Amino acid sequence: MPQHNICVFCASSLGGDPAYSRLATEVGEIIAKSGMGLVYGGASIGLMGKVADAALDNGGQVTGVIPDGLRSRELNHKGLTELVITEDMHERKRIMYERSDGFLALPGGMGTLEEVFESATWTKLGFHKGRKHKPVILVGSSLFWSPLTSFLDMLVEEGLMQASDREIVSYEVNPSSAVDRLIGYFASP
Repeated sequence: MPQHNICVFCASSLGGDPAYSRLATEVGEIIAKSGMGLVYGGASIGLMGKVADAALDNGGQVTGVIPDGLRSRELNHKGLTELVITEDMHERKRIMYERSDGFLALPGGMGTLEEVFESATWTKLGFHKGRKHKPVILVGSSLFWSPLTSFLDMLVEEGLMQASDREIVSYEVNPSSAVDRLIGYFASP
């Protein structure tokens, strides 16, 4: 059993850029090789499937969490270490957050963004069980993430977000560096 779990938020589609699939595969491989467990949305398709397949192919422990109503749409992964089936999206996210020590976000749509903001809000409010502060790292191309990071910076400039809250969500272009940052965080008291 891994000592720590990293939750990955990402798309249930592949997106239009092949670099997204390469990134998801690289992240899954890095998590497995680092000895960390992977927690994710449970799908076998899209970037979610890529990250899970890569972790499993490299001997990683993978927990998928999927609502029963999405099993036919997102095609739950059949080869996981553990598959948790939930009643709804709220329970899915709660279980993903509870079973994780930190979060990586890869390119994705509304669901990914919702998970980024909700998990960051839970950290801000101290709602996470166990380790209260769980960082969120946006990973990949700055072309994808720079509009979001600029928006977050603007919220601080406008006095709508505290600078300390802005630090909950950070950015890292390199997936190895992102995982290393989380591992370093896990080692701190």
